[in-house]
Amino acid sequence: MTGPEPDVVLDRYGFVDRHLSDAARSVFSGLAGTLARDVVPLMADAWERAVMPDAVLDALVPLRLMDPDGVTPGEADSSMFSGFRCFTLARADVSVATLYTAQAGLFRTTIRFGGSAEQAAQWDRLVRSFAMRGVFCLTEPEHGSDIAGGLATRARREGDDWIIDGEKRWIGAADRADVLAVFARDEADGQVKGFLVDREAEGVDVGLISGKVSLRPVQNAHITLRGVRVKEERRLHGVNSWRDVAALLRRMRSDVAWLATGLQAGALDAAVRYTTQRAQFGRPLGGFQLVQEKLARMLGNVTSSLALAVSLSANQDAGVWSDENSALAKMVTAERARETAALAREVLGGNGLLLEHDAARFFADAEAVYSYEGTHEINALIVGRSLTGASAFV
Repeated sequence: MTGPEPDVVLDRYGFVDRHLSDAARSVFSGLAGTLARDVVPLMADAWERAVMPDAVLDALVPLRLMDPDGVTPGEADSSMFSGFRCFTLARADVSVATLYTAQAGLFRTTIRFGGSAEQAAQWDRLVRSFAMRGVFCLTEPEHGSDIAGGLATRARREGDDWIIDGEKRWIGAADRADVLAVFARDEADGQVKGFLVDREAEGVDVGLISGKVSLRPVQNAHITLRGVRVKEERRLHGVNSWRDVAALLRRMRSDVAWLATGLQAGALDAAVRYTTQRAQFGRPLGGFQLVQEKLARMLGNVTSSLALAVSLSANQDAGVWSDENSALAKMVTAERARETAALAREVLGGNGLLLEHDAARFFADAEAVYSYEGTHEINALIVGRSLTGASAFV
């Protein structure tokens, strides 16, 4: 295809202007430019080869997106800012957003809210600069949706050390991490606790999972821990039960809703770009009624998902946190992402299967987003419990 790319205006209701400062808008405009220039051109080949280029983080880390220039610390640490960061990254590529959010969302949240005040003060600056790279290790080979009661990784204390044995699975970007935030059940009291484990510690084995058809550039790992020793000072002192882990997940789930919304925006970008440049029967595809109906549905999905994500973050920034609201946002936006990505692939016809047109990446990656950070069914049960007062969990 040739010709200029259309300027796809997605924010029809002015969410950005109402919820971000001029400085924050400037940050995200710069981020979008960096992604378009330095990152997106790499991603079709990266997806084909299932390799994340070093150039991706080389381009993103200097932007200091966790403490950008000109943005107040209060806004930079807000759920709204984090959300629009996820949205912008995912609009370019979901693997890139997942990689960055593994550090800026999952791992940083674990450090800031799972550590003591002293631990957070010591480690957070290292996380923000990527001097300490880490990942969140909760899911296990036999326990995903039932991890709350089924978590099998064990920890026992011996003097000033903890000994950890177990396995973790589907841990994204673990191969490039310095530290693994591992959650294990204390054999003494049966409570779940958190530990920062050096990836290269004796007894740690990180094996990559091959054969993925989604988020291919992000390397997911199966981690085995056998007699791994961790000092008490590396135990996360703010994680002493499953309730504490759930509080971390509540904070993280909003990022996934934003990421699912950004995925939809990227899929719509690809669809509009293609349908305005591709001609059939002597006219652009974008001029056909059935194509326009699909594009309109996609915009509706993006807009409603953005409204949901913005409302969730606004509540959180006002101090209102609830599992059911986070679960509802993730459930709905991920479901809409599936539909939007499928419509984008559909309007591209057979070319929608080719990486060069971008829609194929969003189509495949929607499946991963639909499943991670709580499946559709688990999130639905959280919401259903809040509606009925009765838990349907087994």
